[in-house]
Amino acid sequence: MSDITTIENEALAAVAAAADLEALDAVRVAELGKKGRVSGLMGSLGKMSPEERKENGPKLNALKNRVNDAITARKTELEAEALEKQLASEKLDLTLPPSPGPKAGALHPVMQVFEEVAAIFGDMGFTVAEGPDVEDDWHNFTALNFPEGHPARETHDTFFMKAQEGDTPKVLRTHTSPVQIRTMMDQKPPIRILVPGRVYRNDWDATHTPMFHQVEGLVIEKGTHMGHLKGCLIDFVKAFFEVDTVEARFRPHFFPFTEPSAEMDVKYTRKGETIEIGAGDSWMEILGSGMVHPNVLRNCGIDPNEYQGFAFGMGIDRLAMLKYGMPDLRPYFEADPQWTRHYGFAPWSTPSVSGGLS
Repeated sequence: MSDITTIENEALAAVAAAADLEALDAVRVAELGKKGRVSGLMGSLGKMSPEERKENGPKLNALKNRVNDAITARKTELEAEALEKQLASEKLDLTLPPSPGPKAGALHPVMQVFEEVAAIFGDMGFTVAEGPDVEDDWHNFTALNFPEGHPARETHDTFFMKAQEGDTPKVLRTHTSPVQIRTMMDQKPPIRILVPGRVYRNDWDATHTPMFHQVEGLVIEKGTHMGHLKGCLIDFVKAFFEVDTVEARFRPHFFPFTEPSAEMDVKYTRKGETIEIGAGDSWMEILGSGMVHPNVLRNCGIDPNEYQGFAFGMGIDRLAMLKYGMPDLRPYFEADPQWTRHYGFAPWSTPSVSGGLS
C-alpha cells in the first residue's frame, strides 16, 4: 500500500496546521472518523488475502496510532494557547469586595413589617414602647374600660394563668393596649407612642392564630381631634402600601376604650392572588381606631377636660399577608426554612421612609 506514506504526511501536516480546536476536530473526523481516510484503509483489510493482511495490518495500525498521537499532542498545545489568551484578556481586580456567599438566613416577614411600620410612624414623631406579655386584670381590662361580663374576659377568648386561691388570675395579654395604660400612668402628656408586640387569643384557623403580632399607636395632646386621627392613618396606609392615593372611609364601631370609635376601610382590587390597595371598587377593613375614652384617661390620672387623644391598632401578620401576598397565617409559625427563604428579607436592609420600605 504505497499511499500510506502519502496519507500520513498529509494528515500530520493538517494536524500541525490546525489553528484552533474546531479545525483540529475537523482533521480528526477527516482522517479517523467513520468515513475518514485512515478508517477507510483499515476497512480494506477484510478484502485482503492473509499474506497481505499480515504485511499491511501492522503498517495501518502504526499509521492510525501516529495520527491519533499527533492529534492528541496538538490538542494539548491548542488548549494551553487558549488558556494563555484567556488569562491575558481577563484581569482580576483585587480591590473589589468578595462575592456574597449563599444566603444563610432571612428576616421573617413579620419582623420586616414591624420595621416598616416603625419607620413610618417614627417619621411622624412616634417612639416605640414595650411591656410584659403576662398582664394583670387591671392593665388588660379594667383600666381600658372593659365592663364585667365582656366576652374578652371569658376563657373562650382569653388565656388565663393559674392563680392562687383568692387571687385574680393573670392573663396572656389580648392586645398591646396595656402598654398604653402603663405609659399614661408613668409619663405626663404630650404622649406619642407606637406599641408593637405579641398578643394571645384562643383562636386557630387560616386567618387567626393563638399567638399573633399587633401594633398600636397612642397620641395624647391638647386639642387632638378626629381629623388628626384620620390624617395620620391615611398617611400611614399610603406610605406602607407605597401608593400615591388611598380612598378610605371610617365606619362607626364600638371599642370599650375609645369613643367615638371607627374601623378604617380602604378600597382595593384583586388581580389573581394579589391585592392592590388604593384601586378598585371593593372595601377592606384594615384597622380599628378612635378617640381615647374619657374613662381611660381618668383611670390613668389624666384630666379628659384638658387632654384628648386618639388610638389605633392593627394586626402585623395581616398587614404582611396583604402587602406580600401570603394566603395563610399558619406557616408564619412553622419554622419552614424554604418558606422563610421565599418570603424573607435581607436582614441588613433597614426600611426607611426616604430610602424605601420594601
